Amino acid sequence: MSETVSSGARDMTVAAAFAGMRSVAPVVFRAGCPDCRGSFELGANALRLAIGATSRTTFYSFTCPQCETLVRKPAGERIVQLLTGGGVSTLRLHSAH
Repeated sequence: MSETVSSGARDMTVAAAFAGMRSVAPVVFRAGCPDCRGSFELGANALRLAIGATSRTTFYSFTCPQCETLVRKPAGERIVQLLTGGGVSTLRLHSAH
């Protein structure tokens, strides 16, 4: 199967369109631990994002790589955008009715 992308004047195969691309560096996030006051970088796989019905129930969490404390911090709209855009696993919390 050969997929093509129309570029107006000529057609190009998908393989040709992506031939010049290199692998993308993994996204890292800077974080800090309130317990040991350590500062470090974490990959998307080290973070979890929980999106609740309100700002009080929307947060991200990670385990501090220095003191192994579970850290939970509030996540505003901008943080949610950055984390989801960076590939962080997201859990949507549903309230019981």
